[in-house]
Amino acid sequence: MTSTRWAQALPLLAVLGSVTALGLGTSLAKQLFPQVGSLGTTALRVGFSALLMLLVWRPWRWALSRADALSLLRYGVALGFMNLLFYQSLKTIPFGVAVAIEFSGPLAVACWGSRRRIDFAWIALAIVGLGLLLPLGHSVSTLDPLGVGYALAAAVCWATYIVFGKRVGHLHAGHSVALGLSVAALTVVPFGVAHAGADLLQPGVLALGLAVAAISSALPISLEMVALKRLTPAAFGVMISLEPAVAALLGLLILHEQLTALQWLAIVLVMGAAVGSAATAKPEAHRGVADEIVQ
Repeated sequence: MTSTRWAQALPLLAVLGSVTALGLGTSLAKQLFPQVGSLGTTALRVGFSALLMLLVWRPWRWALSRADALSLLRYGVALGFMNLLFYQSLKTIPFGVAVAIEFSGPLAVACWGSRRRIDFAWIALAIVGLGLLLPLGHSVSTLDPLGVGYALAAAVCWATYIVFGKRVGHLHAGHSVALGLSVAALTVVPFGVAHAGADLLQPGVLALGLAVAAISSALPISLEMVALKRLTPAAFGVMISLEPAVAALLGLLILHEQLTALQWLAIVLVMGAAVGSAATAKPEAHRGVADEIVQ
């Protein structure tokens, strides 16, 4: 009986661990901002993540067609700019809010082209949540418009990343992730070097950057692979939808980012839309919300 309960709990704990690790890694990364800025932090996080994945998966062992190489190129560029823009948003808006806004990207992919009434309900719920967060001229939101703009741009890149990721879905996960991250690193590292220069080579900065990469990439990917073997895509998508709340809680506990009651409500509404979309999605659309390998 105990072993059965453990087997049932393991995938749920793995997803929760993955979401928490992503949040911890990002909270840790934000502490690098005063030293190398958001651009330098992105370069360290994505660069070290790529190196770790190359060492773990050794993608050169697999053959790659020209068509797949082009798809991986697009996938990696979208992944790189998704990280870059998201970290830019964190300079001026709270972590949990940025994640909630960014979640509109996979939600849009999940609901795109749908004609079912239930999907319009999730879209409406997400729009209400985002409406409470976005600075649209009302007195509810106190968020920086530039930070919100970066988060929305990151959402567009996340949606693009999912679309291009599906085109390489037939490849081994380690193969596509390692090569995609390598392209992402080549995309964003020049921005970080141009901004931070030699400051990126400080031993303390390099050590913290490596820790961020391990916590926010290698560990979540490993945990998600455990979960995906044991959970349906719908269940995985529902669990992943906890990310905005976890991010908000970690932002409060680690970064001391206080949110208003309306901002918490907005995060809950966006999460509700993500949970509903994942739970009611058609089989071919499940990965739209569940596609959370690297952020």
